[in-house]
Amino acid sequence: MARRTRITSTKSVGRKQALLVIRKVLPYLWPDDRSGTKTRVVIALFMLAISRLISVATPFYYKAAVDALAPENPASSTVFMLTAGAVGLTIAYGVARLLTVGFTQLRDAIFAKVGQRALRRLALETFQHMHALSLRYHITRKTGGLSRIIERGVKGVEFLLRFLLFSIGPLILELLLICGILFYIFDVWYLAVVVVTIGLYIWFTFRVTEWRVKIRKQMNDQDTDANQKAVDSLLNFETVKYFAAEEREAMRYDESMRGYEAAALKTNYSLAFLNFGQSVLITAGLVLVMILAAVGVQRGELTVGDFVLVNAYMIQITMPLNFLGTVYREIRQALIDMGDMFDLLEQPPEVVDKPDAKDLRIKGGEIVFDDVSFAYNVDRGILKKMELTVKPGQTVAVVGPSGSGKSTIARLLFRFYDVNGGAIRIDGQDVRDVTQKSLHQAIGIVPQDTVLFNDTIGYNIAYGRANASEADIVEAAKAAKIHDFVMRLPEGYQTTVGERGLKLSGGEKQRVGIARTLLKNPPILILDEATSALDTETERDIQESLAQMGEGRSVITIAHRLSTVVDADMIVVLEDGQVVEKGTHEELLQSDGRYAQMWRRQQSEQDNSDRSRETLVGGDQQEDTGLVPADGKYRWTIPSGD
Repeated sequence: MARRTRITSTKSVGRKQALLVIRKVLPYLWPDDRSGTKTRVVIALFMLAISRLISVATPFYYKAAVDALAPENPASSTVFMLTAGAVGLTIAYGVARLLTVGFTQLRDAIFAKVGQRALRRLALETFQHMHALSLRYHITRKTGGLSRIIERGVKGVEFLLRFLLFSIGPLILELLLICGILFYIFDVWYLAVVVVTIGLYIWFTFRVTEWRVKIRKQMNDQDTDANQKAVDSLLNFETVKYFAAEEREAMRYDESMRGYEAAALKTNYSLAFLNFGQSVLITAGLVLVMILAAVGVQRGELTVGDFVLVNAYMIQITMPLNFLGTVYREIRQALIDMGDMFDLLEQPPEVVDKPDAKDLRIKGGEIVFDDVSFAYNVDRGILKKMELTVKPGQTVAVVGPSGSGKSTIARLLFRFYDVNGGAIRIDGQDVRDVTQKSLHQAIGIVPQDTVLFNDTIGYNIAYGRANASEADIVEAAKAAKIHDFVMRLPEGYQTTVGERGLKLSGGEKQRVGIARTLLKNPPILILDEATSALDTETERDIQESLAQMGEGRSVITIAHRLSTVVDADMIVVLEDGQVVEKGTHEELLQSDGRYAQMWRRQQSEQDNSDRSRETLVGGDQQEDTGLVPADGKYRWTIPSGD
């Protein structure tokens, strides 16, 4: 895949990067496939031009009204005529101001749909792109900081679309018109003062704003860090409670907020300096122009209305110039925020469909790992030339110590990662040659740690199949042995499960996950420690349901407890990324190899656990349970099992 130009976000966005960001935004403002949007933009620009022209002409009515009230030769007109003329001009002045506001608001109303549509499209593209990125990327990203980057970036686009089109352009047009009028009606000195004032104002504003942008970037970084810490801490609420770490978490959060506070103070101080400096420059220009006009009136070269006209135009220049400082600062900040967001959009997906990829066709569901090698990092291999075949309708259990690569098998089968060597085939089709969507639809998984959406139980079960009926949901829940529990809840299937399902116990979450997969009804099934969070009785019931669901399907069971896989058609022992043993439960016990050792050790641990449980129920606790006194207190000792 051709690598696109990547926008890098540094302490300040350079001109080239800024132009690149603007170029990426323009298609949302002027989309080739939406003529209606283009029409709205043209009409909005037309309304903008009319409002600016009326705005520039408005001070002339003000000047004429003043001259009518204070004419040079009052004897030449009656008081009635003078008063009627001044009143009419004043009304015209008011109407002109009203029209300026009216056309401006009409412009905003017409453009609103363009801006909101562009915002929606960009937000959707960003959301879709985040789901297209690899699991490796999401594992390394910080969710809190990521959500804040996207939020600021989308807001930056909205700001840029509106103010780049309706602030910078109109400001330049208005300044040019006013400068032309001052030069034409008065003389070159007025123009010179105005041009120098504007030049110094813009130079000062841009220089200080560049300095402030760096401070704002630091403030944003601290804000992102604080938000990430807050989200991470709240997601791990129970862990914080387990270790009584509330104060520790508060200190970590406050440390980030302290950095944010320092940067925010610098931002406020620099803003005060910017505002004062702008006021000095614009006031100096205003005073100089007013002095020129006052001298002209004293000499009889100008009327009082001319003096008022000059003052009105200077004030009219002052307002957008003050706004320019804010707009420029916000545009620079928006470019930084958008640069961060476009960094995300430019992140290439690690796993992509081939241009000619076809949908996966399931015939029997044979799964073959052919000489598969894989490593998350170059210096740490996980699977090493692994060979594994799951025949159609067969249940294969994968067991082994932690870190042997058991869960990696499921991730590779889903194609969350591409193998570094060898191939994975389903019914003879390399998973790299089929579409990811069809691959994911063909495989169901019950993970060890089931994560639920912050929605209802019914919604989480129905997530297994789009448009599932209520009867289908209930049937899946019954098969997962959770229906009776749900019906005992006051709101039944409409009960919300909380963030990541925290309102449910581990076993309840697991059963919801099992029901969800049962509803999906996939031809290939992966059970990744699917019953690890269940009690013995419930586990036995669930195992029966899973066994029934596995009939006629290819099933890969990843297990730590060997007692859950004794009925598997084949058991594969994985160690250090390689298959070291395989066979049925009886065959592996007879061979007295690695599996037999694991089985005996787990059986011994189970016996010790049962003995300890019996002792706790009845008997001498001090002698038999391992609870022995030490310095007047009690401490636990691990039973030897002898």
